[in-house]
Amino acid sequence: MSPHGGAPHGGPEDNGRETSPYIELDRSAWAALAQETENPLTPEEIARLRGLGEELSIEEVQEVYLPLSRLLSLYVESAGKLHRQQEDFLHRQTPPRTPFVIGLAGSVAVGKSTTARVLQQMLAHWPAHPNVALVTTDGFLYPNAELERRGILQRKGFPESYDRRALLRFVVDIKSGKDEVEAPTYSHLVYDVVPGEKITIKRPDIVIIEGLNVLQPARVREDGKTGLTLSDFFDFSVYVDAGTSHIRDWYVSRFLRLRETAFRDPGSYFSKYAALTEDEAVAEAERIWDTINGPNLTQNVLPTRSRATLVLRKDRDHSVRYIRVRKL
Repeated sequence: MSPHGGAPHGGPEDNGRETSPYIELDRSAWAALAQETENPLTPEEIARLRGLGEELSIEEVQEVYLPLSRLLSLYVESAGKLHRQQEDFLHRQTPPRTPFVIGLAGSVAVGKSTTARVLQQMLAHWPAHPNVALVTTDGFLYPNAELERRGILQRKGFPESYDRRALLRFVVDIKSGKDEVEAPTYSHLVYDVVPGEKITIKRPDIVIIEGLNVLQPARVREDGKTGLTLSDFFDFSVYVDAGTSHIRDWYVSRFLRLRETAFRDPGSYFSKYAALTEDEAVAEAERIWDTINGPNLTQNVLPTRSRATLVLRKDRDHSVRYIRVRKL
């Protein structure tokens, strides 16, 4: 668990004017899009995919994630067709298509990790793309020692706390079609990158890259030029959205549950919180949110919402209330 990390609803269509680049569908209209499609996940699989404190019901999977997985599958199939047409046009022997890359962004405690896991499992059930890899950007955080050296350990999760060059190199390698690509791993128990430990991704059909800041725009360099950014290599992107006050409440509730579970592990970086009273734990969670998560959300994460292909808007109970899909 990381104490870093909501977004209010808003947009041109809220005033009744059809000026938004998004199509908005409420829960029932979205669910109707996959009424004839069978849910591939069993109740046991859904239970394993739940995040801490989240309610992930069979209905939620059927009504929200099944239509989303079908839409994503259509995008993957269309990308494959376009790839073949381009190679024919260039008079090239058609090489294997590079992986379809999905970026998934949102605040800490909004449930984006659960969304990523559900999509990974559901997309892998479609026969056209059975190999679906999931990578979180936590592994690309600078180690704690380096964050301390730079004086930004308390800004962990902010854009400057990531090794952006390594992260960009990783996704470039993915989109270059390398047979194997490695990514560093992160331990939420010790709250740090695990030295020398890597995960290897071998010829995936789809790669989901999940993290707070994956939709950040490119930075302007000192010479005034704009470089590449991670989202330049995304084929599709999802932003998991909710009201900021809801996310703050979810973060505090999760902190209290971790105080009773993971924080009690002597090896946990946060073991010092296990001895807090409930009132003390609430105060500490609120302090962390108000000094780290909240500012990061408003300054860095939320401004990237409009860059997403699709927005999942959650209600207070964590259920998705409506979906926005960018117009083509």
